[in-house]
Amino acid sequence: MPKSYDEINEKIRNGEVVVVTAEEMVEVVAELGPAAAADKIDVVTTGTLGPMCSSGAFLNIGHSTPRMKIAQAWLNDVPAYAGLAAVDLYIGATEVAEGDPLNREHPGRFSYGGGHVIEDLVAGKDVRLHAEAYGTDCYPRRELDTWINLADLNEAYILNPRNAYQNYNVAVNVYADRDIYTYMGVVKRDLGSANYCSAGQLSPLLNDPYYRTIGIGTRIFLGGAQGYVYWQGTQHHPIGARNERGVPTGGSGTLATVGDLKQMDPRYVVGVSFYGYGVSLAVGLGTAIPVLDEEIAFQTSVSDADITAPIIDYSRNYGLNEGAPLGNVSYADLKTGSIEIEGRQVPTTPLSSYVRAKEIAEKLKGQVAAGQFVLSEPVAPLPSADSGQGFKPLKYRPVGEEGCE
Repeated sequence: MPKSYDEINEKIRNGEVVVVTAEEMVEVVAELGPAAAADKIDVVTTGTLGPMCSSGAFLNIGHSTPRMKIAQAWLNDVPAYAGLAAVDLYIGATEVAEGDPLNREHPGRFSYGGGHVIEDLVAGKDVRLHAEAYGTDCYPRRELDTWINLADLNEAYILNPRNAYQNYNVAVNVYADRDIYTYMGVVKRDLGSANYCSAGQLSPLLNDPYYRTIGIGTRIFLGGAQGYVYWQGTQHHPIGARNERGVPTGGSGTLATVGDLKQMDPRYVVGVSFYGYGVSLAVGLGTAIPVLDEEIAFQTSVSDADITAPIIDYSRNYGLNEGAPLGNVSYADLKTGSIEIEGRQVPTTPLSSYVRAKEIAEKLKGQVAAGQFVLSEPVAPLPSADSGQGFKPLKYRPVGEEGCE
């Protein structure tokens, strides 16, 4: 019998809910079959933790005396965006501290940036704010240098334009005669490594491939707190190729997420430095999927063996946006520690933490079972494959050539 959100939430409130992690659901469905599993299980929890570069935080620092309309701001020397109201700031995860040598001495270390500022705030550390302004009649102050702390801020919340990618590339280095430094980490020369970044069978959108339960308004685990999906993420691409289970075989859906920074845990909000590339933020994210029917039971039983990712050369083909994948590989194979490419055994390196992904799914399972996390039905769905909406490359219109024949 199909179930409703209200029925499952009533079970959660009454302490009668049956909840398992996505990892456990693989075994449940293998033993019982999808129909019986749908009758027995009410909720399946997921989790992932890995670098999510399109992340950041809004901060409202409060008004100084005299008042100030901030035009430029730095948090621990990291530039923050101030083109908003007087004391609203946005700190982006990939912004690098001012004065960092970047890649002028290649490869750069990128030891501190926006992601680290966000982690420091969540950890309760004091952060130095330096702000400058041009001065107005209503906001006369022109400079401010002070320490701020998360507890002192009026508002502080994560607002991430793109999280929880639904599948992703495996990065290798075929052509370069040296190691290369990428957002997928250091990719070793001569097929010396294969770097990947997904929790596979625990990953949220891989357990809901058609976005039936994850949409606008869905309550989620975000950085250790409860947050929400507020829109499809940037580069949301639901129209790509899928396998016979409906699982995307490459990068596909994404989520835009929001949550209260003051409730988060630095274990799940971690600043990241990529040697030779830049900085980012590792975000912990999980979803609680209601098992409404047999189809969802089947989808949430997806295993690492059922999910494949494309192998992409990052030394040439990715950067130049050319060429085809070298092949496809399952997450079950990736997690063995090596895969075969062109007849060679290549060591695999995960950028995401399966240990913490599992921890998030278990933590969320406990919250649901204890009645601390009820499900929210999406107020609107994410664009699906039927929408025809997908990620498009830049359409070039060179400046200075307008009107040329």
